[in-house]
Amino acid sequence: MPRKIPTKADTNATPKLLSGGNPQVPKGYGNVPVQAYIKAMPGWKRDVGQRIDEIVVETVPDVQKAVKWNSPLYGLDGKTWFLGVHCLTKYMKVAFFRGASLKPAPPVASKHEHVRYFHITEDEPFDEKQFARWVKQASKLPGEKM
Repeated sequence: MPRKIPTKADTNATPKLLSGGNPQVPKGYGNVPVQAYIKAMPGWKRDVGQRIDEIVVETVPDVQKAVKWNSPLYGLDGKTWFLGVHCLTKYMKVAFFRGASLKPAPPVASKHEHVRYFHITEDEPFDEKQFARWVKQASKLPGEKM
């Protein structure tokens, strides 16, 4: 199935916020849908989302991006992904799909054996240097097909 490339109309429409404030943006590949998602993030989450995106691009310059299931995904081959972001009511959930292999492992366990989460809240700044180390490690592991 061919990949949908978002049109200007797709990215200019005001996205609906789903429960927890997660933006609903059209599925697509590349930077355009990811930036549309970040632009639609509510409140403080927008600045954090922008910073996450900047850190990933600085750390993994050849990263590929997509939005699927109303979440930005980051990977290297456009088919498998090492990181995903999702907005929830009180925090942002960053998923490292092979996070159990990271040193140190991100702090939040998952029901999935290999996945680990990192939660970011409004009133607690996140350690950008540690986050970049996780991103660098995660980019070198096999991605998850989604």
